[in-house]
Order: sequence, then C-alpha cells, then structure tokens
Amino acid sequence: MAREIERKFLVASEGWRSAVVSRVDLRDGIIAFRDGRKVRLRFYGDNHATLAVKGPRTGMSRDEFEYPIPLEDGRALLTLHCDGPPICKTRHHVEHEGQPWTVDEYHGALEGTLIAEIELTSEETDFARPAWLGAEVTYDRNYRQSALLRRHRMVLADSA
Repeated sequence: MAREIERKFLVASEGWRSAVVSRVDLRDGIIAFRDGRKVRLRFYGDNHATLAVKGPRTGMSRDEFEYPIPLEDGRALLTLHCDGPPICKTRHHVEHEGQPWTVDEYHGALEGTLIAEIELTSEETDFARPAWLGAEVTYDRNYRQSALLRRHRMVLADSA
C-alpha cells in the first residue's frame, strides 16, 4: 500500500530560490472530500494528468494512491466534476544537504502563499532544516489543500 509521510512548513525567506533544481506548474481540482479523504485531479503543466485518492491523516502519514490518466479525461473531470476553479501553483524542487524539498508557490487568489514540504520514509526520519524554513504547519488544518481551496473560493466570491 502506498503511504505518504510528509512534513509541511511556511517559508520564512527567499533563500530557497537559489537552490531550485527544477519546477513545474500544477493545477489541482478536488473531485471529492469527506472525513479527511480526498480524490484529487492534478495537471503537471500541459504534459500529463493524474488522479489521486488520499486517505485520512494519522499523524503526518496517510494512504495515497496516484495514477496517470489521459489528458482528455482530466479536462473532462475538471470541467464536469471538480467543485470550483482549480488551485494553481508552481512546484519548485529544491535540494538541501542532499535531501529533496518542494516549495509550492500559489497563484491567483492564494498569491503569496508559500508552503515547503519534505517527504520522509518514516515519521522518525531526521532531516536538515534549511535556514529559509519557517513555522511547521504539518498539523495545522488551515494549510491543508482542502482549506486552501475553501479560502481560494472565498477570495474569488469576495472579488465578484
């Protein structure tokens, strides 16, 4: 069974930008969300799309199953089955002391939001904390994708 173990942090400074090794533009749509479970659609640029099923969190871990789907199917799911506009962000892949990090830089209604993540092999895995890392938000529900999506919708509604 696939298991996602990650820690999330706010970003305290711009120091991470000099360590970026690659980046990709992402668009996420939520198809379903209930009791901590979610079905997410994701586009990686214009190259490919995936469908992910994620279980509820237990600590910093959760079940995660992600599968590639045809772009045409992804476009149909986004149009017909996702609630609200997609969340757009640039995912920056960053190396720090030999460990891969991602920094998600949100666009649109969430412009200015930066979230750093590191995926771990176990909840006990040690890692080096970069100087640009801010407060940990792993357990803060306000920084989960579903909460960011709700915030995104509220900002769009207020601007209409």
